[in-house]
Amino acid sequence: MIERTLMPQLLEALQHQPAVVLLGARQVGKTTLAHQLLSTHQAIYIDLEDYVQRDGVMQNPKLFCEQHKHELVIFDEIQNAPALFPMLRGIIDQRRREGRDSGQFLLLGSASMELMKQAGESLAGRVAYLDLTTLNALEVGKSQIETLWTRGGFPQSYLAHSDEDSFRKRKYLIRSYLERDIPFFRSVPQESMQRLWLMLAHLQGHPFNASHIADNLGLDYRKVIAYTDLLVDLLLVRRLQPFHLNIGKRLVKTPLLYIRDSGLLHALLTLPTWDALITHPIAGASWEGFVIENLLAILPDEVIPYFYRTSGGAEMDLVLLYPDQTKLAIEIKRNPRPKLSKGFYSSQADLQARHSYVVTPEEITFPLNEQTTQIGLYGLMETLKTRLLIAN
Repeated sequence: MIERTLMPQLLEALQHQPAVVLLGARQVGKTTLAHQLLSTHQAIYIDLEDYVQRDGVMQNPKLFCEQHKHELVIFDEIQNAPALFPMLRGIIDQRRREGRDSGQFLLLGSASMELMKQAGESLAGRVAYLDLTTLNALEVGKSQIETLWTRGGFPQSYLAHSDEDSFRKRKYLIRSYLERDIPFFRSVPQESMQRLWLMLAHLQGHPFNASHIADNLGLDYRKVIAYTDLLVDLLLVRRLQPFHLNIGKRLVKTPLLYIRDSGLLHALLTLPTWDALITHPIAGASWEGFVIENLLAILPDEVIPYFYRTSGGAEMDLVLLYPDQTKLAIEIKRNPRPKLSKGFYSSQADLQARHSYVVTPEEITFPLNEQTTQIGLYGLMETLKTRLLIAN
């Protein structure tokens, strides 16, 4: 079993908050993480996707929680029982009056915005939010980064016994989303969503132009926006916002879209192996998205990610803005011997970042100049984690 780096944060949150909401895409490992708590905590696990368990709880939620008042109650797939949220508020408040302030409920969910809205309205001041991403490079090890990039970070896909089995599992996962998860949240024609998802895969790392996509798919642009919003909400697509500076230059203001898991991206594009991937035109954009997701997986929510791009061609793939307004600039290259363009140095000057990094597939670190370091993905992740530890 791969040790998840989120576990210490989860344990700490349970020690300080009555309820913790653990968000993550389906099959990302939330249930596995929760089951580990069954061996270390006095806890009970309820799968709300199982209608028998769900009906049993929902017949009298207050009585059920009262019968397990001394246990950590884990509700999986909480989006299947939104009526629980207001009831949990009363239960939490009652237990607080009785002197129990923490570790009452762990709520697992597979959709971000809708679930956070429901929980936020009912459990304000009583809940902590944590995001469980797919497996990242620090969790699988430096030597496995190419495999992680090819197969993606969904545990069943990454741990498959062969590339063919991994590819098959990812195809099944895509079909599961199209046939079950997406219709649960919104009535969407399956063929339309499948075509949109595939087009977004081809446009990995490109600006999101809803009108252009709508014209190509024969859909209303408002539906393209709504369907894309749903993929973002299901944690399948990332919308990376532009960083704005008042510097008198024309800036690209349209967000970039990325399929968040590289394995799903490759399955959508029918790239089952590393050999197929590395010779495909999408390889550079795929690596870019993979690096971005790995870096953001280890950073707290307070660090806000952006990209920077001007109409004149100056660009920076990732800008990290820290709470103290410190900026780190990151350029991502698939070529292990990259040649940095004039646009890179122009962006570096515009951003006035504390430091710039050029991420390549080679795990070597050396300075390009006083303000710029070439570094591997694993090395940069360790650097960013060390920076957080020092700041704290």
